[in-house]
Amino acid sequence: MRSIVMMVSLAWCAIAQAFCPVWSPARAEAEVKALEKQLSDWDRAYYEQGVSLVTDERYDALEKKYRDWQQCFRPGSQPRSPALANNGKTQHPVAHAGVRKLPDRQAVARWMMGKQPLWVQPKLDGVAVTLHYRHGKLVRMISRGNGLRGEDWTEKARHIPDIPQRVALDDDPLVLQGELYLKMTDHQQASQGGVNARSMVAGAMRRSENSPLLARLGIFIWAWPDGPAPMPQRLQLLSKMGFSVMQAWSKPVANVDEVADWRERWFRQPLPFVTDGVVIHGTPVRGAYWLPGENSWSAAWKYTPRKVTTEVLSVDFPIGRTGKTGAVLNLSPVQLDDKKVSRVNIGSLKRWQALDIVPGDQVAVSLAGQGIPRLDEVIWRVTKRDRPPVPDAKAFHSLSCFFYTPACREQFLARLVWLSGKKALAMTGISRSSWQRLIQAGQLTHLFSWLSLSQEELRNITDITPARADWLYHEFSLSRQQPFRRWVRALGVPIPEEALNAITDNSWSTLLTRQAQEWQQLPGTGKTLAGQIVAFLRHPEVRQMITYLEEAQR
Repeated sequence: MRSIVMMVSLAWCAIAQAFCPVWSPARAEAEVKALEKQLSDWDRAYYEQGVSLVTDERYDALEKKYRDWQQCFRPGSQPRSPALANNGKTQHPVAHAGVRKLPDRQAVARWMMGKQPLWVQPKLDGVAVTLHYRHGKLVRMISRGNGLRGEDWTEKARHIPDIPQRVALDDDPLVLQGELYLKMTDHQQASQGGVNARSMVAGAMRRSENSPLLARLGIFIWAWPDGPAPMPQRLQLLSKMGFSVMQAWSKPVANVDEVADWRERWFRQPLPFVTDGVVIHGTPVRGAYWLPGENSWSAAWKYTPRKVTTEVLSVDFPIGRTGKTGAVLNLSPVQLDDKKVSRVNIGSLKRWQALDIVPGDQVAVSLAGQGIPRLDEVIWRVTKRDRPPVPDAKAFHSLSCFFYTPACREQFLARLVWLSGKKALAMTGISRSSWQRLIQAGQLTHLFSWLSLSQEELRNITDITPARADWLYHEFSLSRQQPFRRWVRALGVPIPEEALNAITDNSWSTLLTRQAQEWQQLPGTGKTLAGQIVAFLRHPEVRQMITYLEEAQR
């Protein structure tokens, strides 16, 4: 069944105890109704036709968002539940209590304290059911539904070979709870993810006709209300009845380290089913006391998702060193592996315009290579499209902003960060924030004006400590000793590295005498690029920078 948990949004809402968008009542009602309608449309297809029109991950994420908005803007209202999921007419002989979801290792350790014996099993990503036997014969298979009542799936159970139609048992009646799952071959959760297995199982169970997929379903029993208390005895008897898969996947654990080891192992090793975490089992109370949502004897520790859904708070348009305008989404912070992600760069202004992302939209993000956040998709768009103002792309280019003005701040700062970086002057310990402080103090008028700052002037800047000022002065002084090629890079002349390494020029005067045809003779420099290099070096502001460098380095 679709899972429901809470997530965060935009601004603090004290009544709902969650972060809520700052919307007018009219807008809030419109946004909530739009999302409510979409969820209901998906529910009808899912429950009436057995067809999933959306991935489990997207549905779950938007269901979470709806719950947040419901608490923000409709406090005290009844939680939303898919109508057909609650309309099951068949009562469970023992209620489905569900399992508590634990967020992290520390929460697992706290939950385990004082509970022994404990066992861990994989948390299969499937569909929960009750199996009800009388006199050894299967009389009912019931979907979980709302935990008290569900749909009668007994006829479907006749077509699932892994469900015994008769069992040898001493106690009568027999009630078991478990997970219908899609049988896989060497499925690796770490690399393959969920492959939408849950929706495939649910679809097969809810279609009016019998799907060929029923033959590929397995059953994993994770609860035997009023069964034998010792897990080894329970597993042995279940295996004898024909439910043997659990025995190989139930492990005794004494502490959180052992749980974490099994969780990591099952996440990476090939398995015969899809999983989304582990479940730790203790000793349950008698089945007569089970109620939905009231389970103190078992808990789940899910895997960290490979991608998570969050809300766009705002959109920034940074201007790079060469004048290109990018787009960065500021997000409601989310955890991905060991990283807290609050921003994601989506590339060019053109891409942002094509994606049409505005504050309030819900997006899915993941980590790309080297742990860099990336945008995977937009999963929900708010109805009111308040697009942020966009910089004039024509105002910024490769030959703009060598001098500081408020409008040029972004590109000017990007040029400074570049020139102090490893590929240019390689200044140690001089970061973006260092340049920001100098700009804020009014000490930088053009790209190389830092060369004229004295040690005393640096020490007099309020936001810079004396020790930091001395370090800046030291690095600025050392930069004068850098070879000529590095100063060419610092200025941003668009010469390919292989061409720059091939030239023997050691002064600006010789570099400026080169014509386009001469640049074309160098590696990696075609006709177009040669023309760009000449145009760059002839630009009036570039010439001013070169003149200043020639005088400063005498």
